Amino acid sequence: MKTTKLILLFVLIGLIAGGCASSMSPNVYSRDQAQKVQTVHKGEVIMVREVQIEGTKSGLGTIAGGIMGFALGSTIGTGSGKTVARAAGTVGGALAGSAAEEGATRQKGLEITVQLDNGEVISIVQGADETFDEGDLVRVLRRPDGTARVMQ
Repeated sequence: MKTTKLILLFVLIGLIAGGCASSMSPNVYSRDQAQKVQTVHKGEVIMVREVQIEGTKSGLGTIAGGIMGFALGSTIGTGSGKTVARAAGTVGGALAGSAAEEGATRQKGLEITVQLDNGEVISIVQGADETFDEGDLVRVLRRPDGTARVMQ
């Protein structure tokens, strides 16, 4: 029974952590971005470079890992040995949970440098779910908050 509860805890925490990942895709808008004015600029791609967009570090993975480590440590030893196992499990689980969250939410990205029709040269990093090549004619959508995305 204890093992079943522990497995269910792992599954639940994994689902929660996966649901917190935000998208860097130019095709995904948050609820706050919907129905907001964006300025559209036309331009030409002058350089594309593959990059890695680091994953989230919300602390959820650390907390979840610590809880799981504590639970696992509770199954080891008795008395002061159990206390040491719980402490070690909590610390080890927290470190592992933090690394797991960051790794699970890391994604491939593109740094796209665009020369706008007005002569300005800008660079935008976004998710790599579309391909861009030098010479492509694109639209750059800019929001007043400074965020932007490149679209075909």
